[in-house]
Amino acid sequence: MSKRQNISILGSTGSIGQSTLDVVARHPERFAVFALTAQSNWQDLLKQCLECEPTYAVLINESAAKHLREALKAKQSTTEVLVGAAALNEVVAAAEVDCVMAAIVGAAGLLPTLAAAAAGKRILLANKEALVMSGQLFMDTAARSGAQVLPVDSEHNAIFQSLPESIQRAQGTLALQDFGVQKILLTGSGGPFRELPLSDLDQQSPQAACAHPNWSMGQKISVDSATMLNKGLEYIEARWLFNCQRHELEVLLHPQSVIHSMVQYTDGSVLAQLGQPDMRTPIAHVLSYPERIKSGVDPLDFATMGALTFAQPEPERYPCLQLAMDACWEGQAASTALNAANEVAVAAFLAEQIPFTAISAVCTHVLEQPRISVVDELAAILACDQDARRQAQHFIGTRW
Repeated sequence: MSKRQNISILGSTGSIGQSTLDVVARHPERFAVFALTAQSNWQDLLKQCLECEPTYAVLINESAAKHLREALKAKQSTTEVLVGAAALNEVVAAAEVDCVMAAIVGAAGLLPTLAAAAAGKRILLANKEALVMSGQLFMDTAARSGAQVLPVDSEHNAIFQSLPESIQRAQGTLALQDFGVQKILLTGSGGPFRELPLSDLDQQSPQAACAHPNWSMGQKISVDSATMLNKGLEYIEARWLFNCQRHELEVLLHPQSVIHSMVQYTDGSVLAQLGQPDMRTPIAHVLSYPERIKSGVDPLDFATMGALTFAQPEPERYPCLQLAMDACWEGQAASTALNAANEVAVAAFLAEQIPFTAISAVCTHVLEQPRISVVDELAAILACDQDARRQAQHFIGTRW
């Protein structure tokens, strides 16, 4: 076993962060928590700090940071509280840090995840937006520094486990066909509206959209699962992680969420990774790779599992999925703009400002607007992101 690893967790109060801490707590001889971070949820962060005793805790919200600082002082905790986005970069790039769990949802996770890549850290990548918004830039940054990027998303982790070791260690630089890989099959449950009449989609509430049949996730990701834009973002992420060509990526509906994804080989073989719909499995895998450790997840009971089914996603039901697949090959500006538009649209839907079906309408509108075609530097990526957000907000404000 290698030395004890110091880990910084970006987004520790979210579902991925909580699951990471659950796995870490099972292996105190392997892992020590260096830093925990959150947006403004100081109450949950306080509990985590008292349990894990990290060196640092970071909150973006200044008022929340003040509350946490006072509460930790009252408990005589030695954890130092930092505040602001710049502090996120500090706690991932620190020399003491071996491993970074990148689990901040959305575009907010891009800069600290890039900072971890630039610092050459072992990155456990749960923030798909880092690759959706800056695919080539992110992968090039990791390659220059020697950072190791390991996928946490259950689908990408399943693909990673089903690929040859040479590709696993190549950081998205090798041609899949040279290793006998014909196609990557990205599976998705189809979300809570998979069998709902299409005519009823525009009547669905945020509560209904967030009621995922299999996974326990945050609100934003749950809505993305209902639209399958989440699967579209994962499609883009897979393109960069595994150096896919368009004909090498396919999305399949798999309602049971047992097969997390598959790799089809030229000899007719298909390798799949199966498991319970519990994020602790892929988290444990990337924490210990190339070894295996206990995750706290029960093994599958095949005798009681029931049927596993598959289908093609309906374009009429999931227009956001097709938007993402097209944006993937159109270029970086398109996928950056799509991600920004979707974040604005989902926030408006959760605030009950727009109907569920308007999410795809907002994304379509933004993608139809003119924008700079070359987005290969961070400043241009951030400018494209902000421009798309303004377009989405204006469209929502004038339409609904």
